[in-house]
Amino acid sequence: MIKIDKISIVVPVLNEGKNLIKLTTEIKKVKNKNKIKNFEIIFVDDNSSDNSLEIFKSLKKKEKNIKFFIRKNIKKDLSQSCILGFKKAIYKNILVMDGDLQHPPRFIESLSKTYFKENADIVIGSRNLFNKKDPGLSLLRYISSIIIIHFINLFLNKKTSDPLSGFFIFKKEIYTKNKLNLYARGYKILADLIYSSKNELKIIDRNIFFDTRRSGKSKMNIFVLIKLLIFILKVFFSKLSNFSKKS
Repeated sequence: MIKIDKISIVVPVLNEGKNLIKLTTEIKKVKNKNKIKNFEIIFVDDNSSDNSLEIFKSLKKKEKNIKFFIRKNIKKDLSQSCILGFKKAIYKNILVMDGDLQHPPRFIESLSKTYFKENADIVIGSRNLFNKKDPGLSLLRYISSIIIIHFINLFLNKKTSDPLSGFFIFKKEIYTKNKLNLYARGYKILADLIYSSKNELKIIDRNIFFDTRRSGKSKMNIFVLIKLLIFILKVFFSKLSNFSKKS
C-alpha cells in the first residue's frame, strides 16, 4: 500500500470566496480516505476584495491544519503567492492547486500516489491539450496554452506535456535549491521551477480533466501571456550564455 504523508497543499487565491468551503471539504475527503496524518492546507490570498478573509477565519477555527496568509499592499502575482506558500510550508512535499475548483481535488490521490511510488521530483496534472480540448478550458486558455507550450518546447526543450499546469506535487528542495534562479513573476510557477532548476528532474505526467469554473473569473489575459514569453526568452538566453562560456 502506498503511503501518502507529509504534504503541504499550497492554494493561491484571489476573490475565490465562493469556492473555499467546497474546496476545503473536497480536500478533506481525500485526506480522510487516504488516512494522511501529517498534512496542511496553505491558502495565500492576493488581498481579495470579496469575503474570503471571513471565510478563512471561519475555516481556521474549525480546522487546525489550515493556514492563510494575505499579501497586502503588494502587486498581485500568482508566482509570488505560491513562493510565499513554499516558504511557509512545514513539509518537504508540496502540492500546488488553484482555488477555483477547476483542479478537481479527487486527483490529489492519484498525483500523490504516483509521486511517492515513483520517488519523482515532480508529478504534474497534465491537461493533455494536444489530443483534444478539455471541456473545462475556455477557448482563449486552450489556444494560448497550445501556443505557449509550443514556444517552450521549441526554445527550452520538452520536459513535460503540460509545463503550464497549475496542479502538481513536487519536492520542496527544488524550490530551496533554485530560488535565486527563478523568474518568480507571472502565473506559471511550474515552468519556472522546471526550467530554472540546475539539476535533471524526474518528471511524470498524469492526465487530469479540468472541471468548469464554479464562480469568479479567469486570470488569463494578454499581460499574463507577455510575462510568459518574457520568461521563456530569459531562460533561453541564459542557457545560450552559459553554453557560450563553456565553449
